[in-house]
Amino acid sequence: MKIKLRDIAHGRSGDKGDAANVGIIAYNEEGYEIIKKYLTAEKVKKHFDGICKGEVERYELPNLKALNFILHNTLDGGGTVSLMLDAQGKTLAAALLRMELEIEDKNQN
Repeated sequence: MKIKLRDIAHGRSGDKGDAANVGIIAYNEEGYEIIKKYLTAEKVKKHFDGICKGEVERYELPNLKALNFILHNTLDGGGTVSLMLDAQGKTLAAALLRMELEIEDKNQN
């Protein structure tokens, strides 16, 4: 079964120099368990193919029901030197929330 990430979570993003910081926060505990299981660093890297040129690191924040991703080598030098339209990565969370996750249908036996 497929679900849109935006149906179970919201997000925030910004810059850390040349790296983008993307936080995905689940609306509830069930959503957190889904993102923890299915939203991997590899899937995020693939989603941003051509944008993220470095590695993607994932951090779990269970007390916030959130995952934080650091996308290295993504902002063409960062906000003070980049000529990119979104040099501070503010739109990356919205872009990630458009991702569809393939999850197990708990109603199937």
